[in-house]
Amino acid sequence: MAFAAPVTLKGQHATLEPLSLAHEAEAIEAVKDGELWQLWYTSIPAPERMRAEIERRLALQQQGSMLPFAVRDAEGRMVGMTTYMHIDATHRRVEIGSTWTARSAQRGPLNTECKLMLLTHAFEQLQCIAVEFRTHFFNQQSRRAIERLGAKLDGILRSHQLTPNGALRDTCVYSIIASEWPAVKAHLRFQLDKPR
Repeated sequence: MAFAAPVTLKGQHATLEPLSLAHEAEAIEAVKDGELWQLWYTSIPAPERMRAEIERRLALQQQGSMLPFAVRDAEGRMVGMTTYMHIDATHRRVEIGSTWTARSAQRGPLNTECKLMLLTHAFEQLQCIAVEFRTHFFNQQSRRAIERLGAKLDGILRSHQLTPNGALRDTCVYSIIASEWPAVKAHLRFQLDKPR
């Protein structure tokens, strides 16, 4: 059995289900909400590249290095994707990444609950010793969201990658380690339970 086998995670505000090619049409509609592929510092697929992106994620799943999810909101509408990536079964580590969310589903409880479900599964079922997050130095929205989770900045990998437009990406690396998980979990539950 694979270290990180496909699983469906259900919450009050979101459901994470194993990604498949059957999600293509819904994913295209979701990515159009905010024209997310236009952000230069992200790698979100344009509508015409969605099938190739789903195929890429599924190929990495076959290799054991990624576990991709489709993200649905409380009404069952697909609003994005997320993954466990860079899966390291030997050292019990995963990265939560390759995440995008339709603009209309941002800045609400959905993303917080998705991260809570992914972190709970990673620490409590997979027995991870650390969960990592990475983002572009200039993606301030993503950096703030990662920091609100309770992740700590491990460092910045300078000139780490080439972006699709040829610019060099400085990558901010964050993590939550197993000993921090109980406090992080309590914090995320508190955030979700706050009156809106």
